[in-house]
Amino acid sequence: MKFCKKYQKYMRDHEQEQNKLPAVGFKNLKKIIKKCRRSSQLHKNCPDQCPVCDGTFFPSLHNEMSEIVGCFNQRAQKLLEKHLASGFRKYILILKGKAKGNHTTLIHEGGDLVTYALINAVAIRKILKKYDKIHYSKQGQLFKSQAQTMHKEILQSPWLIELMALHINLRETKVNNLRETEDNSRKAPALFQEDKPSLVCEPFDSIKIDIDLTCSICLDTVFDPVSLTCGHIFCYSCACSAASVSIVDGLKAAHSKKKCPLCREAGVYEGAVHLDELNILLGRRCKDYWEERLQMERVERVKQAKEHWETQCSAFMGI
Repeated sequence: MKFCKKYQKYMRDHEQEQNKLPAVGFKNLKKIIKKCRRSSQLHKNCPDQCPVCDGTFFPSLHNEMSEIVGCFNQRAQKLLEKHLASGFRKYILILKGKAKGNHTTLIHEGGDLVTYALINAVAIRKILKKYDKIHYSKQGQLFKSQAQTMHKEILQSPWLIELMALHINLRETKVNNLRETEDNSRKAPALFQEDKPSLVCEPFDSIKIDIDLTCSICLDTVFDPVSLTCGHIFCYSCACSAASVSIVDGLKAAHSKKKCPLCREAGVYEGAVHLDELNILLGRRCKDYWEERLQMERVERVKQAKEHWETQCSAFMGI
């Protein structure tokens, strides 16, 4: 079965249970591409200024991407809120109908949301690839780069990584503590690969997404990971170093002109998200490495805290 049919079947199957989640309009976008191809037959390629592409295809896809990533981020944050809620707050959420307090339900909801995000990421890639194949151009790649700059690419979302880690953590907790196996027949959408730490997802056969968990600054597995607003992941201490701020001051103290070491986008530090669930997952799976890094980080943080305190005292005393 072609991906387009698989995608449409998936969205139909989940339409009622997920309350009509936003999706990529495959049929509509393919019709637009065909119209453009017919209108550009007089030219060998689609012209630089194409009223069909510029006025219809790309704006439609941009709106769909915005709706998908916005919906996913909102639902993912609510799900994480359910998991983290405790005591009186959890009781209030249950009364409001936002939480069922059910471990299995959280696993299923998390898995479904992860699959939804990944299948849409693949759908967007497929339609842009089809566009470039028809037009023999790089406009699709340019659009994708612009979408990444505007943070409309769902794979950039820090909540996707957190949700994948949460899903794995919950499944492991269920198997280890509750010893329940009735859910084992259901294929897990997210897996942790230990030989080269990464999050691996295979939402459909022949489709695989691999998220590397290596910090590009220290070239080791991310420790106390943070995701910058551009979507790149680093160790917290490495991110602070790249932003020229101390661990004590934190990333919110970074100058707005400081850039991501990878994509060189500015202003990506203030809105950085701590990946707490990923931190828990890595701590469980990479115990020896985690203990070693933890000891190193403690020494460095004590050193920076001492330097920060001495600087503050010197400034206060006017030295």
